Amino acid sequence: QVHLAESGGGLVQPGGSLRLSCAVSVRPFSTTTMGWFRQSPGKEREFVAAARRVGGTFYDNSVRGRFIISRENDKNMVHLQMNSLRPEDTAIYYCAAAPGSAIASALRSTGTYDSWGQGTQVTVSS
Repeated sequence: QVHLAESGGGLVQPGGSLRLSCAVSVRPFSTTTMGWFRQSPGKEREFVAAARRVGGTFYDNSVRGRFIISRENDKNMVHLQMNSLRPEDTAIYYCAAAPGSAIASALRSTGTYDSWGQGTQVTVSS
């Protein structure tokens, strides 16, 4: 069974940075597509970023240029470096895993991912 565990959330002032991490127990991690999603109260869960082993990284327009997704395949970890944070980035952030190399057009869909972490709260406020 796949298990994902996020860490690194917290309270940060606008303009600040946070780094989220996700530890993944799945084999082989190296071929798994990893994604980050977020959900704020009253809204649907939305795509933030994704990384495939081959084929690059993908970002929602709202975070492109501010967030960076990265993988450590030898440690079964995926990270989300969040810079220039804004109050509208406040949400619970979820790590998700999809088997194999998901096609680019499917990366934004929650249905593409079959395993999810418990989420970590990120609050951006002064």
